Amino acid sequence: MGRVMKQTLFAGDRHVFSFPVSAAKTVPALYPESDIFRGMPGVFATGFMVGLMEWACAEHLRPHLDEGEGSLGVSIDVSHVAATPPGMTVTVTVTLEVIDGRRLRWHVSAHDGLDLIGEGWHERAVVQWDKFLPRIEDKKRRAGLAG
Repeated sequence: MGRVMKQTLFAGDRHVFSFPVSAAKTVPALYPESDIFRGMPGVFATGFMVGLMEWACAEHLRPHLDEGEGSLGVSIDVSHVAATPPGMTVTVTVTLEVIDGRRLRWHVSAHDGLDLIGEGWHERAVVQWDKFLPRIEDKKRRAGLAG
């Protein structure tokens, strides 16, 4: 059986995280190498919204981790239903739904003060960095990227 989370974290726990949207978080800035993205409107990018939702969940989880532990996103399923221009603040609300050993699942929603802009769920896995990082180094070596 996998590691069980500390008893300080409970299903139903909620966390709220806010972030001001700047031009650096808009669609043209997501992959500036892409002429398609550069030609799109300067609104909050779905990719950055997903990252913000992950960040909110990771912040919620952080105080419940032991030394040497971290978390990695392993699954996400969210909608992005309203555009947000730079200058607005996006607030993400996360509610922990499931704790299954080292895997955790949150309901996530994002609001820009006027509209619900996205919602769905996100799952993270708790990892021990001293076990995870050597596997990445091995993969880099096998890919000829070591160094």
